[in-house]
Amino acid sequence: MLGMTLTRDRRTELLASAPLFAGVDAEGMARVAARTVEVEFPTGRVIARQGEVGTGFFVIASGAADVVRDGAVIAHLQPGDFFGELSVLDGRPRIAQVIATEPTVCLGLASWEFEAAVREEPSVALAVMRGLASRLRELTEGTHH
Repeated sequence: MLGMTLTRDRRTELLASAPLFAGVDAEGMARVAARTVEVEFPTGRVIARQGEVGTGFFVIASGAADVVRDGAVIAHLQPGDFFGELSVLDGRPRIAQVIATEPTVCLGLASWEFEAAVREEPSVALAVMRGLASRLRELTEGTHH
């Protein structure tokens, strides 16, 4: 899987398949996809480091990763899953790290690209807020872990 270069159509498709972006129309997804960069990580590579200020929002295109907080695995990520949104939104250090558990390809949006996408696509802003709301609800209701 490594070494693949995703076409813009495939990027759009991958982003659109992320539950986060349900409700964003095809045109909006294409505009967001155009801003993404494809980043490859070998097995064991830290994609996002706990305590560092994040510079990007990521959606997993292929592969898998674990979310680790203070040494404990708190979630497993698969294609379509996203991470990095908190650090991009508030500019504060990441609260967990994400480690590739197999060769993994992510679509990344740099924080300034993420902000631009949200500005020009209100549906993207809504989608991100819904994604955050559902994570917050899981945490506060204690159903997740």
